[in-house]
Amino acid sequence: MSFKSFNEIMDRIKTSNKPFWEVILEEDISESQMTRDEALTKMSRLHLAMKAADDNYDKQLKSSSQLVGGDGEKIALAVKNKAMLCGDFIGTVMEKAIKMGESNACMKRIVAAPTAGSCGVIPAVLLTYQEQNEIEETKIIEALFVAAGIGEVIAHRAFIAGATGGCQAEIGSASAMAAGAVVYLKNGDGDCIIHAAALALKSLLGLVCDPVAGLVEVPCVKRNVIGAVNALTSADMALAGIRSQIPPDEVIDAMRLIGNAMPVSLKETSEGGLAITPTGLLIAKRLKN
Repeated sequence: MSFKSFNEIMDRIKTSNKPFWEVILEEDISESQMTRDEALTKMSRLHLAMKAADDNYDKQLKSSSQLVGGDGEKIALAVKNKAMLCGDFIGTVMEKAIKMGESNACMKRIVAAPTAGSCGVIPAVLLTYQEQNEIEETKIIEALFVAAGIGEVIAHRAFIAGATGGCQAEIGSASAMAAGAVVYLKNGDGDCIIHAAALALKSLLGLVCDPVAGLVEVPCVKRNVIGAVNALTSADMALAGIRSQIPPDEVIDAMRLIGNAMPVSLKETSEGGLAITPTGLLIAKRLKN
């Protein structure tokens, strides 16, 4: 897809009188030379892969470092026991976000959305919403095209990798993508979609990438939770009529500037932040030995 800004997408929506997802799909077809059916089938496979990863979570499995595993099941039990302060819906979103992140750390098959480190955000939001509202797969596929369009603009104007922009580029981007996608599922228009994305990204600006021992485990897995919940609160704000005072494209530009200003120690090098706390260094030493 070749959209370089949300403004371009909105202009296309206005001139074509087509929904956000359809505009993104058509651009994808034009660039990839796939047929419409091929493009839809490809996105369907990603949706099914997300569902399979969620269904195949293994509560007994631990990562090789022993830092990650089993926490998704703890949240699942808390939801089952009605012990969640946030309620069943948010609780299930938290559960799925952690389970997906843990599955990634345990080397199971996941969908990078947009990265492996942020793989839990979009599935947690969309799969939970789909299950609890009996949404048809075709609608979810359309929402995934919305997410893809948001991710494309962010990738073009800034970055989606922690090594270049910090965790704001991974969890922040995923949160923006999920926010826009779930707004679409709630029948929000293009303006609502891009402002939900902007509100989500704004809330995570400056988030650093400081993985303990260089592994995509601590704090990465739990950050998927905050990305998913942030997406939902941002979507609700946008659906209520709240708009970002800073235009969505400018929010992405701000993320780029912040990422470029961020020291290398906070961009996936494990040379700063949580990675160099006394405990973080002890963990790294233990794993090295």
